Amino acid sequence: MARVKGGTVSRARRKKVLKLAKGYFGSKHRLFRTAKEQVMKSLMYAYRDRRQRKRDFRRLWITRINAASRLNGLSYNKLMFGLKSAGVEINRKMLAELAVSDPRAFAQLADVARKAI
Repeated sequence: MARVKGGTVSRARRKKVLKLAKGYFGSKHRLFRTAKEQVMKSLMYAYRDRRQRKRDFRRLWITRINAASRLNGLSYNKLMFGLKSAGVEINRKMLAELAVSDPRAFAQLADVARKAI
């Protein structure tokens, strides 16, 4: 039986990897082996950071809420406890948005939390 060369398939695979590596620095977008290593690493970073983005945004929201609540004379945990006690169901993303864009509405929520404590 004759030997079959895998030229077309191999070239397609290499082209796919090099296309994914477009824009990388130096030899990482030119040489197949280094490009393949970097693409694999980049895909691992992408997978990890899709989960880490959620953590980072939660940290940002908590920081913004804490800063705004301290301007209103409460700490973050007292504000959150007061809102929960008052039965106000608002998530951290919306609280942080209120803290940045509408401080008066946030102050009203802080008063609600203060009365519930």
